[in-house]
Amino acid sequence: MEKLIKPQPVPDGDSYRFWEGCKEEKLLIQKCNGCSKHIFYPRIICPHCSSEQIEWVESSGKGKVYSFTIARRGGGPAFKDDAPYAVALIELEEGVRMMSNIINVDVNNIQCDQQVEVVFVNEGEFTLPKFQPIS
Repeated sequence: MEKLIKPQPVPDGDSYRFWEGCKEEKLLIQKCNGCSKHIFYPRIICPHCSSEQIEWVESSGKGKVYSFTIARRGGGPAFKDDAPYAVALIELEEGVRMMSNIINVDVNNIQCDQQVEVVFVNEGEFTLPKFQPIS
């Protein structure tokens, strides 16, 4: 039986640096030099003040579970063997939210406001940022 390939990210001009950072095991987000707010998802104009003065900075990689759901059946054939798995909205210390998976934990023990940290997982051609509870 042929192994199914999971969908892969499609880097573009805005997100290329983010994906390069993941390869280096650095969680990069953007920061606006106009209003000093952090930004995620990557873009060329600050959504807070419309400044184009945006730079890439390294996140602490720590945050908390803002919200989550548990997929008890895979979201498609390529994810069948992963179930059950958690898909979460992580609020990073810098104030931005990022959707990812929570790994290295029994999914039944995940809670909102749980402290987590980034871990990088190589999947195919990409290194993906995922999160695990801070023990």
